[in-house]
Amino acid sequence: METTSRVGADGAPETGTAEGVPAARLTVDGYLRAPFPWYGLDEAFTGPRWLMQVGAAADGTVQHGSTGHGDEPSVRSDAGEERQRFAVVVTVASSPVRRSGDGTGVLDATTVSSAAWLAGSGLLAYTWPSQMDHTLRDDWLDQQTETAFELADDLDGPAWSALSLPVDGVPVAFHYRESEFGWVLAGSAHGGVHIGAYGRGMSAYGLGFSAIGDITSYA
Repeated sequence: METTSRVGADGAPETGTAEGVPAARLTVDGYLRAPFPWYGLDEAFTGPRWLMQVGAAADGTVQHGSTGHGDEPSVRSDAGEERQRFAVVVTVASSPVRRSGDGTGVLDATTVSSAAWLAGSGLLAYTWPSQMDHTLRDDWLDQQTETAFELADDLDGPAWSALSLPVDGVPVAFHYRESEFGWVLAGSAHGGVHIGAYGRGMSAYGLGFSAIGDITSYA
């Protein structure tokens, strides 16, 4: 899957411009191309909201994206990292196995496991141990990423517990797990999408999700 929005090395939107177009506009344009609804935290959350990135197939079809809530996460080596409080909601278009747009291959089906994998790998991007030597980071990320993939592929396994949270006001069963770095959850919503989420410093218990009426309000 290709990233279609302009994002920095940490996955957050860049603040500069490209060819005279503000990066914030380039980012939101990717979301506006999606044929499915985007999800975020419901109106009970009153803090900052921001866009992260969208992912698309080779033919440009938007397949998933993330919306952020709270502090914009970053990997930092100071104590301030521990004070970050954020929750990121990942929306994944539900789709069956299908031919790629260019006719050269087959695209895998997207499932709740897809949302769990994107959420788990998203959390890893911001939570690698700050005291770790940079030369060891790649090995650590490879190991943890493989673990996240295996966990996402085994949602009925012992690493996950059940958590019911409202989606558009209706209780939905989610798969939920915690680690020393934060939490991850995944489930299915209405409107043909799966929802993944990850966060740190904000409890997943008591969160609610709702379809975003105007995605430009996050830009």
